[in-house]
Amino acid sequence: MPEGTKKLGVLAIAGVDPYQEKAGEEYMNPKQRSHFKVILEAWRNQLREEVDRTLSHMQDEAANFPDPVDRAAQEEEFSLELRARDRERKLIKKIEKTLQKIEEDDFGFCDSCGVEIGIRRLEARPTADQCIDCKTLAEIKEKQMAG
Repeated sequence: MPEGTKKLGVLAIAGVDPYQEKAGEEYMNPKQRSHFKVILEAWRNQLREEVDRTLSHMQDEAANFPDPVDRAAQEEEFSLELRARDRERKLIKKIEKTLQKIEEDDFGFCDSCGVEIGIRRLEARPTADQCIDCKTLAEIKEKQMAG
């Protein structure tokens, strides 16, 4: 990896370097799909470990405090942890859906327009299913509908 370049996010979780494309290389060839499969599986495993850690933490920390303030604080902490784990469970489902797309050779292309999403965008957000243009348009439409 070039000096001064840092691995961020899911690349760091997976312990892989950014994919280096070769001149004339076909988009989403087996080597590229394998690269993303490693990233997604490492990310999914990390999230699963976090879910397991939360479960054991909540079981260990469950105490019956006589003081209502202590009890309320513990319930609030558990509520926040459960909400975070719920988001992580949804993300795990999205990761598994993306892994299925890799197996079906349908990964890396925009669901809306069919154009290549791009290696760098997918490394930043491996579960992306829209190109940047379609995603931007969808966000603009969403803001207009909400406002």
